[in-house]
Amino acid sequence: MNWFTNFLTSSIGQKLIMSLTGLFMIMFLIVHLAGNLQLLFNDGGEAFNIYAYFMTHQPLIKVISYGLYAFILLHAVQGWLLWRKNRVSRGPQGYAMKVTRGVATNPWMAKSMAALGTIIFVFIVIHMYQFWFVMHWGDLKQIRYDGMQNDVKDLYTLVAATYRDLPFVLFYVVSMVVVGFHLWHGFQSAFRTLGLSHEKYVPVIKFLGKAYAVVVSALFAIIPIIMYLNQR
Repeated sequence: MNWFTNFLTSSIGQKLIMSLTGLFMIMFLIVHLAGNLQLLFNDGGEAFNIYAYFMTHQPLIKVISYGLYAFILLHAVQGWLLWRKNRVSRGPQGYAMKVTRGVATNPWMAKSMAALGTIIFVFIVIHMYQFWFVMHWGDLKQIRYDGMQNDVKDLYTLVAATYRDLPFVLFYVVSMVVVGFHLWHGFQSAFRTLGLSHEKYVPVIKFLGKAYAVVVSALFAIIPIIMYLNQR
């Protein structure tokens, strides 16, 4: 197993891990966004609360969630290690390096991936403490909806109260802008690292990456804005 360990700790192995964990989180964001959009339903939070209950009680989802937490941490650590190694060697900027062929990337974004990633990591820690931690161990009101056999924690009220705070709404929106920049570059870089940078696929990858970064980050950002305005 020495060869495998050596590969994972090499620059190529670290970049591969960054790409695979990044793509996993990209797919997760779609599921997370679909759930969060239910916050906008005019049903008093029923759809969102049932969604939150399902996500915290379905065994397979729970296993995937724990894998996600590990991938987030691994992605952050590997990104920091690559940034540190490249800073010391003054070489290319890790898996986010600028290239002249394949999927071209913005030089500023490539150089800023570590800083953007750090901001996102801080946001994730705050976000999980405010909602995930309270969801599991906080004293939330429980509701019994029609057709449900068990009581459901009222996470919607907590989210609505949080999005009544303008400073936090602004913090959330700015964080989503940072996420958008990170995705704009990271999506393309991940495919390039995996060898999918043939000129035949470059235009499609660039379009999908940019569209994904803009649409996903914009939809995430608009949710707290709408909820804030609806509570004025």
